[in-house]
Amino acid sequence: MRATTTRILTILLSPLITLMAVGQNAITITGTVKNASTKETLPAVSVLIKNSNSGTFTDEKGRFRFTSTQAPPFTLVFASIGFRTQEMQYTGVNQVVEVSLAPSYVLGEDIVVAASRVPERIMESPVSIERVNTATIRNAPATSYYDVIGNLKGVDMTTSSLTFKTPTTRGFSGSGNTRLNQIVDGMDNQAPGLNFSVGSVIGLTELDVESMELLGGASSALYGPGGMNGTIIINSKDPFKYTGLSVQVKGGVMNINSPVQDASAYQDYSLRWAHKIGEKFAFKVAAQYVRANDWAAYDSSNYNVNTFSVKGGNRMSDPNYNGVNVYGDETTLDIRSSQTPFIQGVIATLPAQQQPVVTQIMQPFLASPLSVSRTGYKEQNVIDPVTKNLKVSGGIYYKLTDKLTASLSGYWGTGNTVYTGSDRYSLKNMKMGQYKLELKSTNWFIRGYTTQENAGDSYNATVATQLTNEAWKPSYSAANPAGSWYPQFAGALVQGAVTVFQTAYQAAIAAGQNQQQAAATAEAAVISNTAMLYNASRSFADQGRPAAGSDQFKQFFNAVVKKPIPQGGLFVDRSNLYMVEGQYNLTDRLKLRDKGTDILVGGNWKQYVLNSEGTLFADTAGKIHINEFGAYAQISQKLFKDVLKLTVSGRYDKNENFEGKFTPRISGVIRVAKDQNIRLSYQTAYRFPTTQNQWINLQTGSAFLIGGLPQLREGHHFDTNPVYTQASFLAFAQSGDPSKLQVQQFGTYKPETSNSYEVGYKGLFNQRVLVDAYVYYARYKDFLGRLNVFQSSTGTPQGLANPTVYSVAVNSNNKVSTYGYGVSLEYLLEHNFFINANLFSDEITDVPENFQAQFNTPKYRTNIGFGNNGFGYQKRWGFNVIYRWQDDYFNESTFISGNVSAFSTLDAQVSYKFPAIKSLIKLGGTNITNHYYINSYGNPRIGGLYYVSFGYNVF
Repeated sequence: MRATTTRILTILLSPLITLMAVGQNAITITGTVKNASTKETLPAVSVLIKNSNSGTFTDEKGRFRFTSTQAPPFTLVFASIGFRTQEMQYTGVNQVVEVSLAPSYVLGEDIVVAASRVPERIMESPVSIERVNTATIRNAPATSYYDVIGNLKGVDMTTSSLTFKTPTTRGFSGSGNTRLNQIVDGMDNQAPGLNFSVGSVIGLTELDVESMELLGGASSALYGPGGMNGTIIINSKDPFKYTGLSVQVKGGVMNINSPVQDASAYQDYSLRWAHKIGEKFAFKVAAQYVRANDWAAYDSSNYNVNTFSVKGGNRMSDPNYNGVNVYGDETTLDIRSSQTPFIQGVIATLPAQQQPVVTQIMQPFLASPLSVSRTGYKEQNVIDPVTKNLKVSGGIYYKLTDKLTASLSGYWGTGNTVYTGSDRYSLKNMKMGQYKLELKSTNWFIRGYTTQENAGDSYNATVATQLTNEAWKPSYSAANPAGSWYPQFAGALVQGAVTVFQTAYQAAIAAGQNQQQAAATAEAAVISNTAMLYNASRSFADQGRPAAGSDQFKQFFNAVVKKPIPQGGLFVDRSNLYMVEGQYNLTDRLKLRDKGTDILVGGNWKQYVLNSEGTLFADTAGKIHINEFGAYAQISQKLFKDVLKLTVSGRYDKNENFEGKFTPRISGVIRVAKDQNIRLSYQTAYRFPTTQNQWINLQTGSAFLIGGLPQLREGHHFDTNPVYTQASFLAFAQSGDPSKLQVQQFGTYKPETSNSYEVGYKGLFNQRVLVDAYVYYARYKDFLGRLNVFQSSTGTPQGLANPTVYSVAVNSNNKVSTYGYGVSLEYLLEHNFFINANLFSDEITDVPENFQAQFNTPKYRTNIGFGNNGFGYQKRWGFNVIYRWQDDYFNESTFISGNVSAFSTLDAQVSYKFPAIKSLIKLGGTNITNHYYINSYGNPRIGGLYYVSFGYNVF
């Protein structure tokens, strides 16, 4: 018993004995770091004992404190971005450490990680890369850090709503683009079911963003599926480095002179608190809340769903009017049919002796297809304009050793916004959480995380409005034809045409015409009054229709959006993602650093669990599981006294529904002179079809979207009721000749791949002028897109009068090519003034006929900026102005296709610093000329947003 007690006491007291021993040998180093120019204290400055991992960061007041067992004297190294690194000798004999760092406005000194997954100077990156730091975000004339990405070279930004924006590089721009990885703190930010990255909706709060890195072009070799056209990596602030409480309040006004809504307030509140407990433990919490009346989509152009293009006419002139941002009018029928009580059916109910005469009167309406659409509602009547976004994040961090940190973190968000996909979607009370456990060392990491998605009360605005019309009055009910909309329309049309004919006929007889002449006059009167007859018939069928915004309308609409698709407009999506990944840099382990060699290996496993209960996916039988795994390796070697650096990377990935893909990357950086580098690269990339492209099964307003897996085509009976090509369907519709029809054939559905070649140059002149340029060419194989096909509603050619339109995910047999270039210039002038400008272009060739490539990219774009980060009294004033212009282009999507006009915008801000409290007040605006524009067809028109903000402890 005594031995056991002694053993237990020894175990319990050994940590204390160890700490006492360490405490006897440890020394404490304290001090303060200031800005040599302004004399203000500097936070987040790295303080390290030279040639060791022992050190810390200064806190929000510029103070530092840490302990070390290393006996003085030794050298302390002080480093911070934007300042000259400084060393000082520490003797430990009552030494007071007070250091002043000199500002260093030298371009090209940024360290990036994204290009090769290892730290390297941006000047030496083997591929094109852009970096945004906290100072850039703080001084940008933008309402959100996410908007800053849109000012970078090579980036297009698609705005579906104020809080839903999608960046894209090198073409194929669109809402929720799946060709660009977005990685936040090491986690894929893509919603597993909805497939779009939610960085602008649910991600980091603005005060917690430390840096953003953008890889333009292929990046699958290191980052896997989704990296076809680039990767964005967003990193949060380290709580050991950035401590203290930070608060930002931003308020403004928007929707000034909007054609459809009143001017409204913009509100944005955010905070961040991080704290260290000793040198081992730290935590942080952050939150942000945004509220505003969103930009409105109000395009009333008439859209032809058969040709997928805008046509002339409006509701008064076209009975089959289908407004771009008008919903419910997607329901359409050919009302000539004799199978139901439409025109011929109404005539059949008349006395036999009247039928030939009325048939002759109605001949103008029977000679060709007469499609009539239901009356729709504008977007502002079916989507709540109030957008809300709440983000909350936090984490705890513990340093197991000087080189190894364990962390547990969570990122959660909810809100209302609007997304443009196959239709316009109101994402209402959507919730998404990401939770991560990570071990991170100097040379390796392993992390596991999960993404939990809940669509909340989100609904398809188009489908919901169609079903609202049906709830009020069915389009056609066999049980009650007289109470149905189309029979009422057809009956009123026949009665109206007969009345016009009789009135004109009698007037002609009274004027002296004979019966034959009078009949011709009356028939001409019917033809000349067709628009009036259509509108009168619509008014008759629309009697009692709920007015937009009325209590009656809300009652019908709210009942519909609470029911899941296909009975209602609600889509249920509670899909999840599970991911485990790790990476090891073997360079130090193999003692290769002195030889200029770097070796890196890594791998991952992920699982998607799709759960939409049949509202989005073909998962009525239960959840769908999709497994993927991947592994990668990279070796780089410096040669010829560091004149040449070669890097070879390779990655293999396997998705259970597709064959595995291997993607290599070979790059070289040649130093032609000091700070003058030429880069060359050959990269391959691929993307597995997204979870939606595999398994979607969704009825939209204009077409039935189905995935590319063969199970989906079988489920819609393509084998027994064939679908026809778009070209042959249009030929048949014009001629009525069934021999024109051609059955669409489908090949094996497979991943898309690309081969990309790039040449780039980055040069720094006199430490003040930085030039970066690239030229690229890419070739795509098995291009992923969608094909529109048409299926008879009856299985016979006659059923193609009202076909079912399918948008099927397919591969193109053609090889599609893209090419382009980009060039940027940064110029640091005297007295902290700066100029930056970029110009870039992307083009596509070899797109097959009737294939929607959805390249959606203007040929030319440019951004020009001018500003100053510190001038006037104690260099407290600052300003920044950015002019942006883009060319016109034709936008393709599964929602709407149409031309987007060229536009330009001007963003500006002026700021003033309060150094004592490290605070900043900023007055600014985006699109300050308030010229409303769209950057994607069918999306909202974006006007000016003017704001004032105050940030406490933000620099």
